[in-house]
Formats: sequence, C-alpha cells, structure tokens
Amino acid sequence: MNRLFLDVHALQTVPPSNLNRDDTGAPKSAVYGGVPRARVSSQAWKRATRACFTDEHLLDPSELGVRTKKVAEVVAARITALDESIDEADALRLAAVVVETATGSKIEAPKRKTSKAKGKSEDADEAAGGEAAPQSKYLMFLSARQIDGLAALAVEGAADIAGFLKEKDNKARAKQVADTRHSVDIALFGRMVADSADFNVDAAAQVAHAISVHRVDIESDYYTAVDDENTDAESGAGMIGTVDFNSATLYRYAAVGVHQLAANLGEGLREDEPVITPVRRAVEAFVHAFVASLPKGKINTFGHHTLPDTVVVKLRTTRPISFVAAFEEPVTADMNGGHLREASARLADYIPEIERAYGDDASTQTWVLRIGSATDKLSGVGAEVPSLPALVEAVGQSVAERMEKPA
Repeated sequence: MNRLFLDVHALQTVPPSNLNRDDTGAPKSAVYGGVPRARVSSQAWKRATRACFTDEHLLDPSELGVRTKKVAEVVAARITALDESIDEADALRLAAVVVETATGSKIEAPKRKTSKAKGKSEDADEAAGGEAAPQSKYLMFLSARQIDGLAALAVEGAADIAGFLKEKDNKARAKQVADTRHSVDIALFGRMVADSADFNVDAAAQVAHAISVHRVDIESDYYTAVDDENTDAESGAGMIGTVDFNSATLYRYAAVGVHQLAANLGEGLREDEPVITPVRRAVEAFVHAFVASLPKGKINTFGHHTLPDTVVVKLRTTRPISFVAAFEEPVTADMNGGHLREASARLADYIPEIERAYGDDASTQTWVLRIGSATDKLSGVGAEVPSLPALVEAVGQSVAERMEKPA
C-alpha cells in the first residue's frame, strides 16, 4: 500500500501530580524554548497506552503480547496446559530450549537470584532443582500466537527436545513461529532482540515526550502521617516526608505509519480476515488508547484523572508532522490565569500555516474533538466529531477506505 501516516495531537491539563518520576523522585522535566517545562516520557505514555488496550477491552488478549524476562515461565505455562503429563520442571526446561533456539537469546537461571528470593513455595523449589526459573537477560516481547506456537513445538519434541530442534526443518519452524503473527502491540511499538537482530520489528508508532506548553517549576509537598494508636499524651507525627509535584497543560503527540503497521501485522491476526481488518482494529485501538490513557505515577497521592481538552487527528500521505513548534515560545497565562485558551489559539493559528507550507490538502484529512469554550478557535481546523467513539470510528473507516484503494 501507499505511505499513510496518522498524526494524533492533544492538549491535556493535569493538576498537581507526579506522573513520571526521574531518578530523584521529582517529576521529569525538559528545557524547551529556553525555559523549563514539565515532561512525561514517551515510554511512560506508551506503557499507559498498552495497558489501556486491556483495561478498556479494546483488543482481545489473543491480539496482544507479553513483554517479560520470565518468558520461559510464560511458555512453560502453555506447555503444561497443552500436555498435563509434563511437570513444571520439564516444562521450564523445554521452554528455555525452544525459546533459545527460536530467538537466539540465552535463557538461563539468574546467577544471583535463588528461588527462595523469588518467594517460591517449597514444592516449586524442589521442582526447579532449588534454582530460580530460567530467564532472558532482557525483556522479551512475544505475541500470544508466538507463545502458543513455541509451546506446541516444545510439546511435539518433548521426548528429545535438543535432538528435535537440531533438525534443520524444526529449527526453521521455531524461528518462523517467533517472527510471524506479531501482536498489535508488537506491530505498533516494535521489538528489539539484542542477540538476534533478525527478530527486530520496526515500530509503526512513534510517541513524543509530552511537554508543557508553558514554563513549569517543581514544587514540594511536606506531609505527615498520624499513628492511629498514639494517645493524647504522644505528640508528633508517626511519619513525615516530602513529595515533589507540578501541574501543567501538556502538548501530546504520536504518529503511526499505517503502511508499516500493515507490514508488521502481515496477512492478519486471524485466518479468516484480510489484512485491512486487523489494521483498522489496531488503528482504532491506538487512537482510543492514546487519547484516553494516563500514566499512573503517584496517582493514589494526587488523583490526577483528566482527559484531553482537545484532540486533533490527521491522516496524511506526506510525512508525520508534530505541532510542538507552536509552543517553542512558552504560553503565558491569560487574564483569568489559565493556559488552555491561549494554547488552543496558538495551535489554531499554527496548523493552517504549517499545512499551507508543507501539507497536501488533497490527501490530508483532519478531525477535531474538543470540549469547552477555551478551545473554540480550533473548531475550524478540521471536521468536528462529538465524542471519542465517533472520532475512532471516523478514523478507522477512513483508514480502511484508503487501504482498499489500489497502490
């Protein structure tokens, strides 16, 4: 198919919060336009987006993957489900061998971690020979289909798994299982296998670090906790501490290469559907999840449950375009003290200008979802939709129609 890009832009205001901490526990920050800004890393928002796929039932579990060092345990669980005669220890051994063969990654018990340290039961200790279960050296991302396929191969060759996988055809089958039928989250966010570059998957989605449209300074909250069992004669707090926080109106941006997504998904996640169907489903899930998701750092402390005030989505054939430069000069609060109205006006002025200079009106579609009078100036930048479900439906339908057209 022809190149097709999806751009998602959002303005979202968050109250005092600490969505994404640095190594000192303070909210992450960045300097942009010469002033400090609040920042939420792309990794934090990608994690929140992936969680939203499951939390809001946007995708079936069979369409998703698992990213873990404990890949042998995950595959072993599928092995024992397929063949109950295989005990836990043998299942772990089979899983380690088949994953190692398929991916080229070393799967072995961590040298400094015993099964006791992992909190396993005595029965599990005995089954594992008193050692921790074998693990990958780094996080490994496998789809549900790939895990099922590797487990089936392990069961097939259980009598002599080493000899079974030494056969050229069986080894090739193992590698093929690990590198086909990618899940939606692997297709979107990619996969890196350090020991075997052949199994890398180029991400179809790119997520920017969210930054505030205005200057932000970090504040600290001094708090105390009362000991419920203290008597009137016992003064003072049971605990004292501080937590850093900030508040901001954030500009968020993500891009999806729909053509790359289609290539990553291949011929479809299910036998009975054309590739258009899973691509549309993946695009719709991503738009919904990216817009509705929220990193949960310190959420019990701050309860920062907000949603974007504005979402602008563009479908284009040229190249992804972020509108962050609209805020290179930091927004200052309006006479009522807020940043959203001015940020919306900046965006409403900037979008037509960048599209005039670099866009392609004939092949670009734009949708706007917004709330409140502060975002009124954005009403003219695209087709307004009344709700997130309506936005998701409109984008998905347009992607499907574009993919049906001959290249």
